[in-house]
Amino acid sequence: MAIELDNSFTVPVPPEQAWDVLLDVERIAPCMPGASVTSVDGDEIAGQVKVKLGPLSLSYKGTAKFTEKDQANHTIAIEASGKETRGAGTASATVHAGLKPADSDGHTLVSMHTSLNVTGRPAQFGRSLLPEVSGKLIAQFAANLEALIDASVTGVPAEGAAPAEGAAPAEAAAGAGTRGGAGAGESGAGAAVAAVPTQPAVALPQQEDSLNLIKLVGGPILKRVIPVAAAAVLLAILGRRVRRLVRRAKS
Repeated sequence: MAIELDNSFTVPVPPEQAWDVLLDVERIAPCMPGASVTSVDGDEIAGQVKVKLGPLSLSYKGTAKFTEKDQANHTIAIEASGKETRGAGTASATVHAGLKPADSDGHTLVSMHTSLNVTGRPAQFGRSLLPEVSGKLIAQFAANLEALIDASVTGVPAEGAAPAEGAAPAEAAAGAGTRGGAGAGESGAGAAVAAVPTQPAVALPQQEDSLNLIKLVGGPILKRVIPVAAAAVLLAILGRRVRRLVRRAKS
C-alpha cells in the first residue's frame, strides 16, 4: 500500500543550528519512539524500529541514506527501507524535508513530505489510519526533541530524565561547539545550543523500546484498529491449531 504523508513540526533553534541538530541522527534517534540506530557509515544509517499493537509486536530492521543535503537551501532528502525481522512485511519511504524560520523568533519550521509504501500486517490498517498515526508520531518526536534541546540549553534534565552515562557536564557542552567548531566568542545559552549535535549533556525521559500504538492513537482510532488486531491474533491461533492437527494426522 502506497501513501503520501505531509507533516511539520518546530524546533526551538534557528535554521542554521537546527540543520546541525537534525543531521545528527545518532543524537536525535531516541526522540522517535521505538527507533534506534545500530550504525552510521557516512550518509548511510542502519537501525531498527519496534512497534507494539496490543498482543502484536513488529520489529523492522533496515537502512536509510541521505540522498540530498543542501545546506544553502536547508533541504534534506532521505531514502529508507526495512523488513520485518519475523515476517514478510516490508516498508520503504522517501522523505523530503525543508527548514525555514518559524513565526516565533529563534525557531525553525520543519516541513516533511513522505512517500511511504508498506506491505504485510500494517497495510491492513488502511489509508485512513496511517496519516493519523504519523501525525501523532511526529508530534511526539517534536516534543521529545524540543525537551532535549531545551534541557541542553538550560543544563536541567527534562522531567523524569537522568544524566546520560558518560555524558559531559552542561558547562563542558557549552564550550564544545558544533562539528564545524563554535566561535570563540560564543558563550552561555547560545554555545550550549551549538553544542547539541556533539556532546549530549542530558538524557531524554525514559522511552519505551517499542512504539506502543495503543498509547499513541487513543480511543477513537482504536475502534478501527482493535478488530484488525484481534482478527490477526485469531488467525494466528487457528493457524497453529491447524498445523498441529495436520501433524497428528500424518503421524
